[in-house]
Amino acid sequence: MCFLLCASGTAQCPGQPTSGIVANPNRPTVADPADITQYGVLEVEYGYDHVMGLQRERENNLAGLFKFAATCNLEIRWDTSTFLRQTINGETQTGFGDNALGFEYRFHRQSKLIPTLSIGYSLKFPSASVAKGLGTGKYDHEIRFYASKDILGTHFDFNTAYIFQGRPSAGGTDQFTQMNLAFSHPIYKKLLFTGEFYGNMFFNNSDPAFADGLWAFTCAITPRLVVDAGIDHALNSAAPFHRRYFVGVTYSIADVYRALRHHP
Repeated sequence: MCFLLCASGTAQCPGQPTSGIVANPNRPTVADPADITQYGVLEVEYGYDHVMGLQRERENNLAGLFKFAATCNLEIRWDTSTFLRQTINGETQTGFGDNALGFEYRFHRQSKLIPTLSIGYSLKFPSASVAKGLGTGKYDHEIRFYASKDILGTHFDFNTAYIFQGRPSAGGTDQFTQMNLAFSHPIYKKLLFTGEFYGNMFFNNSDPAFADGLWAFTCAITPRLVVDAGIDHALNSAAPFHRRYFVGVTYSIADVYRALRHHP
């Protein structure tokens, strides 16, 4: 019923931008919020990462996420790695990274006792060059569960994901679980402090379980424009990188349905 009402564009959805658009950043944490972008709003996130490997590897990545709330509770998502530069053993390769298409469906809104709950799926397309070592050339699948709750002025996001990763040199997939817990708390006006602990469960003998920590600041320049910056670092020696510095922006582009309704 909600789908039909939202699609018609005549009903008011909870979270619909009747009094102004407000950004819903997924950045800078690995965990995403269970609440989706406002109904009908197209939003973009872009960030630059500088990754320092455990053995002098270096990576620079310009990556983005486009989100569109097609209905009250359904968000369509496109992850893209626009530019990727890797340096391994003194050899540098540059090119496009991989892309992924998916969705997030919110099936419960936050109540007094129960957090906001969502489920999502994404399919990674192998657009990165295998010859340059920038990608595996395989499709990956990810099923993710989201939960978000506000407790005593602090916002918490918990994600758990089951990932099917295509084997580069053989058929089939390897499978593993990822878990994320992020929190954010306002410290001064529109400035927030964000922290996160996340990691992957055991994958195989060459990719054991690891844990990382992330610390960042975010600031809402306007309700629809949010900037962020921070650091992500390894908590054990099995992590895939030693340290990652990042900076990014989230911007709500437009209420697409409203623009279409008012188009002459």
